[in-house]
Amino acid sequence: MRVKILIACVGLLGGALVAVASSPAQAAPTRYEAETSPAVCSGTIDANWSGFSGTGFCNGANSTSGYAQFTVNAATSGTAPLGIRFANGTTTARPANLVVNGSTVQAPSFEGTGAWSSWMTKTLSVPVNAGSNTIRLNPTTANGLANIDHLDFEVGGTTPPPPGGLVGWAAEAGGTTGGAGGTTVTVSTFADFRTQAQSSGAKTILVNGMLSGSGTVEITANKTIRGVGGSSGISGTTLNIEDMKPANVIIQNMNIRGVRGNDAIQIENATHIWIDHNTMSSTIENDPDYYDGMLDITHGADYVTVSWNVVRNHWKTSLVGHSDSNAGEDRGHLRVTYHHNWFDRTFERSPRVRFGETVHVFNNYYTNINGNSASYAIASLMDAGLLVEGNVFENVQQACWSASGYGESDPGRLVARNNSLTNSGPCEANGTVAAIPYRYTADAVGTVKTSVTSGAGVGKI
Repeated sequence: MRVKILIACVGLLGGALVAVASSPAQAAPTRYEAETSPAVCSGTIDANWSGFSGTGFCNGANSTSGYAQFTVNAATSGTAPLGIRFANGTTTARPANLVVNGSTVQAPSFEGTGAWSSWMTKTLSVPVNAGSNTIRLNPTTANGLANIDHLDFEVGGTTPPPPGGLVGWAAEAGGTTGGAGGTTVTVSTFADFRTQAQSSGAKTILVNGMLSGSGTVEITANKTIRGVGGSSGISGTTLNIEDMKPANVIIQNMNIRGVRGNDAIQIENATHIWIDHNTMSSTIENDPDYYDGMLDITHGADYVTVSWNVVRNHWKTSLVGHSDSNAGEDRGHLRVTYHHNWFDRTFERSPRVRFGETVHVFNNYYTNINGNSASYAIASLMDAGLLVEGNVFENVQQACWSASGYGESDPGRLVARNNSLTNSGPCEANGTVAAIPYRYTADAVGTVKTSVTSGAGVGKI
């Protein structure tokens, strides 16, 4: 039985090994509409499909000459994030060269969105000069561009991407691109979904509707699985990402239901995975084992980012490292970032970590984690190293465990800073953790509740 040594942890630093990459404060994006000068549309400005912003959108000519161009202003030179809102009602991706100030810097592909009235935002980072810059999309096939609604541009120059961009461990060591550059397919039955997810090659799989199945879907490498709209997803099945280094898998904008007796998403011995803007939910049962994990990351998995998700009504939320006896496989791996997620009535493991370092938990919102006296949000165990910063805890039985261990697991290390606790048990700190190597900006804790509740979950990208 563990001894509960409760150590309040407001703004504690663990020592010289703790470091956070700094960057300027994130500015609000400026929106540039495709129909508003000085933007140029080599085609027509149309308004015949719903869902666009402003007064219209750019419908480029169906040829390689049907470009869209924006003129934007940057406060400083550097790398700037931008978001391109588009719709592609076909099942064939429409690639383009992204040209900044006359030089091609990327070749994004604008996949099918399910309908011309279904809009998505593709987030990219581009080099810019201080002052005026031209950003142009040149289609590379005779089908021309997708319809382009607007461009959101971060004027600060060196800030991280706005909500929807990849930040954290999944962006390291080569990054995570999913099915980019491959074919795009839309599926509306569970059988088709399983076939496409288990097929070989790079592929973006658009899930149209709420699909129900059973058993396990073995997702193969280089896949993006993205729900169409706000009501698409999967239930009754385990999405398994296993034995691939890199896996290079993205799961995004999906409603995902807990699976009785099994994990909903299972990541084992796989690297480079991004779980983003999903809504994952179950029902609270009297038996905590009625469901297993919602999102478990085990057996030396690595380079994972879990961002902007809503996870609700689940006991065993997210286990990182499956057992106390697996140090040989797990130590030096299990590097995971959790940011801007909303954990609501998730009564334990949000996350529970063994051996992984550094697991980075920042700007998440925790609410109503109080099913019983053993409920908790975060646990660092078996010498794991966690940096927990800028999170909001409301009505949480215990914010964090570390020095006291948990259950039969030995203590881990945890550094906590700038967290907000309301009607919540303390965040127990212990020791030091290794530095975070990637650039990020932790939002001011006073803004986290609003940004997460408005930006997390399906239908927000």
